[in-house]
Amino acid sequence: MSSARCRRARSRHGRWSTSTDALDAERASRGSRGPLHGIPVLVKDNYETVEMPTSAGSIALASFHPARDAFMVQRLKAAGAVILGKTNMHELAAGIFTIGSRFGQTKNPYDLDRNPGGSSGGTGAAVASNFAVAGMGSDTCGSIRNPASHNNLVGLRGTQGLSSRTGIVPLSTTQDIGGPIARSIADLAIMLDATVGTDPADPSTEVSAGRIPSSYRAALSADALPGARIGVVRSLFGTAPEDQEVTAIVQKAIDGLKKAGAELIDVVIPGLDDLLRDGSMINADFKFDLMEYLAKAENPPVTSLGDILDRGLYHSALESTFRARNAVDQRNNEASRRARIKRVALRQAVEAVLSEHRLVALLYPTLRRKPARIGDGQGGSTCQLSAHSGLPALAVPAGFSDDGVPVGMDLLGGAFAEQDLLSLGYAIGQTLNLRHEPFSTPGLVNGKRPAPRTTDVRFQGLVLALSYDATISRLQYSLSGDAAAVDKLSAVWIHAGSAAKPGAARHQLFGADRAPAGTVTLAAADRRDLAEGGLLARFYLRNGRGSAADVQVSFEK
Repeated sequence: MSSARCRRARSRHGRWSTSTDALDAERASRGSRGPLHGIPVLVKDNYETVEMPTSAGSIALASFHPARDAFMVQRLKAAGAVILGKTNMHELAAGIFTIGSRFGQTKNPYDLDRNPGGSSGGTGAAVASNFAVAGMGSDTCGSIRNPASHNNLVGLRGTQGLSSRTGIVPLSTTQDIGGPIARSIADLAIMLDATVGTDPADPSTEVSAGRIPSSYRAALSADALPGARIGVVRSLFGTAPEDQEVTAIVQKAIDGLKKAGAELIDVVIPGLDDLLRDGSMINADFKFDLMEYLAKAENPPVTSLGDILDRGLYHSALESTFRARNAVDQRNNEASRRARIKRVALRQAVEAVLSEHRLVALLYPTLRRKPARIGDGQGGSTCQLSAHSGLPALAVPAGFSDDGVPVGMDLLGGAFAEQDLLSLGYAIGQTLNLRHEPFSTPGLVNGKRPAPRTTDVRFQGLVLALSYDATISRLQYSLSGDAAAVDKLSAVWIHAGSAAKPGAARHQLFGADRAPAGTVTLAAADRRDLAEGGLLARFYLRNGRGSAADVQVSFEK
């Protein structure tokens, strides 16, 4: 599967970036450094790493070898983590689909026709697929939380200043922040414990001094829901027809939190639509932040966004975005000054609502719509509330759509309220139990990808040979038999249900074109029914009434 596009962590001399043998020896002789000792983790490709190039998803930086590790990578290594590899990202973090000129398009492991979110979609897809225990992303406006939502994960955008940006290729130094993505809140908290804190090279982290607990992991509480007051921001829920499935899923999660004892209160943030509008600093910052970053780098292969454009070193999907942002001629123009004023006002308005209603968090969909299909636009973003206010937001699973696509919701709290958000997320995970692994990365068999499963369905001298590859959800079929038997057939279909209680037709395998072989892709409902013994092959005869035979489809384990 071409989903995560992880670059393995080998140095220019072919050695592993962290000696696992040395870590094992250290554990045996001196004990463990902590819960990350020897644990494989992944980092987004905009984090500087000594052993691997840092391309930020762009062919323009394919040969860029920084002389240092990013601050948070240094912290991970100090904790004993093994940097297993780097993950694909939306080129230069400038979008939410995870496509770029270095490694192409990352796919969503829950639906290979959909995008995994972005710009940290490679980390999201890889962690969801169990390629590593956890990974690092960056969030300028949704780039940690969107991939978490799209991949049934948890992801935190911390309070601005909670973690260092040193060694992360910038999109907007006003809004950028790095943070972890994981399958569980416990793992997320462990990653936070290892990576957050003040960095003398990043003045923005000075505000975190004295405001970070000794251990987020140790302070997690499974009893955080009873009595917790959570404000539901209904204005961030979608009202269009295409938004309704996500709205219903998040509402079901809200109902589950109420049953667990939480108080869910609808709240209104005065003037929210206007406060969110035109508050982004990305357009104002990007061109200038990237130029300054490259000017400080050692032997960068390019010098600016303009240089990248002039040399054609970018994916065509980014052309309009890059050209628009390169056309900005002043960093501190009137639009950026208005944006800064709105950002202050937004934060004040959000903090006032939290205080007035005595809320531990605000709740709203991470996105109002399902992950878009690859090549389509993604609507429904709610990323601005956290990104423009600088307040922390935690994305947690809310459920799945009818076609098996994950949906997430954000919990936003006050400044440096990460511990409260994590405990809420921990309790929600225990209560709703919504984590499910993707179909496309089943467990290995003797260390290898599982082989396709096969079975033969027989009917009156006909043999329908079926081969199912679970990693791509693809069913191959071929029909054989004597010509007379085949000639009697009108069609062969895969139906839902059982012979005793057949359901609707799902996939035609043989019909008017008389093609004896082909492939079909099983949807989420098909996969679910197959696992539960609820698919059958139905043979229809010419000039017959209804089906001639129903044969249950099952594969040997």
